[in-house]
Amino acid sequence: MFEQGLILSAYLLCVGFFGLITSRNMVRALMSLELIFNAITLNFITLSNLFDNRETGEIFTLFVIAVAAAEAATGLAIALSIHRNRRSTRIDQSNLLKW
Repeated sequence: MFEQGLILSAYLLCVGFFGLITSRNMVRALMSLELIFNAITLNFITLSNLFDNRETGEIFTLFVIAVAAAEAATGLAIALSIHRNRRSTRIDQSNLLKW
């Protein structure tokens, strides 16, 4: 069970990084970032079960879920605002956040 959890976590992490690097759309980049957060969460749960310290893994998992929810809400709000102004959610076309 331990090996399958780590393999699935590594697969999700690789897919998330690949999607984050290659995506031009903000929504797709946010989805890839959520995949990375899910891989981290799965890794916390798997390793906490291995070391018989379930409480610590569950606390970190709840923290990661809270951070991911805040990131998703903030990222989608920014993407929606940029889409309303520019009519596009492409990352390379938006320079509103640059100084």
